[in-house]
Amino acid sequence: MDLTKLILQKDFYKRLVVILIGTYLLALTYNLFLLPNHFVIGGISGLAIVFEDLFDWNANTFIYLSSIFLVLLSIIILGFKDTKVSIIGSIFYPFMVSFTVPVANFLRPFFTFDNVLITIILASFFYGVANGLIYKVGFNTGGSDILMKIISKFFPMPEGKCLTILNGCIILLGGAVFGIKNVIYSIIILLLYTKIVDNILIGISNSKLFFIYTKEHKKVEEHILKVMNTGVTLLETEGGYSKEKGYMLMCVVPTREYYLFKEIVLQIDPNAFFVIHDCYEVHGGKRKKSSFL
Repeated sequence: MDLTKLILQKDFYKRLVVILIGTYLLALTYNLFLLPNHFVIGGISGLAIVFEDLFDWNANTFIYLSSIFLVLLSIIILGFKDTKVSIIGSIFYPFMVSFTVPVANFLRPFFTFDNVLITIILASFFYGVANGLIYKVGFNTGGSDILMKIISKFFPMPEGKCLTILNGCIILLGGAVFGIKNVIYSIIILLLYTKIVDNILIGISNSKLFFIYTKEHKKVEEHILKVMNTGVTLLETEGGYSKEKGYMLMCVVPTREYYLFKEIVLQIDPNAFFVIHDCYEVHGGKRKKSSFL
C-alpha cells in the first residue's frame, strides 16, 4: 500500500478548501503589502517584483508563466509522483494573484501606514498564516519549492539549506535593485512569517517532555501516577562509561506545572538528572486533572 497516496487522499476536499483559503490570503498579502512596498522575501513572487521593476514585466504574468514552466520541468526531472503536491498550489496561487488585485486595490487606502513597522508586522502575520494553512494540509505553491527539489537532486545539499541559499540570492538581488533598507525589511518579514508558519504547523508548546534519571525512580513514579494522575514510561538504561544499569522515566507535564514538578523531583532526589523538551503535540494516553495545583 502506498501510504503517501493514502494520506494525500484523506479528507481531500476539506484540504482543497483550506488551500483555496490559504492561496487567496497569500495572494492578497502579496498584492496588498509585498508588491507595492517592494518587499522581496524570496521565491518566484520575489523575482516577479524585481523583474517588474527592471524590465517592466507584469508581475502576475511572470508568476503564471514561471509556475507552469517549473511544474513541467519538475514532472520531467522529478517525475509526477514528486510533483503532484505542488500542482494544485501552482494553479491556485497564480490565479489568486490575479483574482485579488481589485480587492487589494480597494483595501490599500485602509492599509497604508506612515509607520513601516506596522506594514511589516501585518505582512508577516498574514503571509505566515497563509503559508501555514497551505503547508498544514500537505500542499505548497510550487515555485521555489520545486526549484529547491530540482537543485537538491543534482547537488548533495539538504533541501532546507538549498531553499535558504535560493531565497537569500533573491533577497540580495532585491537589495541590489531596491536598496539595503528593503533587504532589512524583507529579512524581518521572512523571519517573522517563518516563526508563524512553525507555530501553525506544530502548534505552540503547552507541555514539557521530561526524561528523568534518578535512583529514586519508584518514588518519582509514584508521585507522577498518584499525585499528578498522569502516565509515565519506564525505560531501562545503561551508563555509557560506568555500565551501571538503571531506569529513566519519561512523562509529559503541562507547562503550568513545569516548575513545581521539577522542584518536587529535585526534592525527592537532589542528584536527579533530567532533560526537558518543549512538547507540541501528544496523542493517546489519559490524564486526569492534577491534584497538586
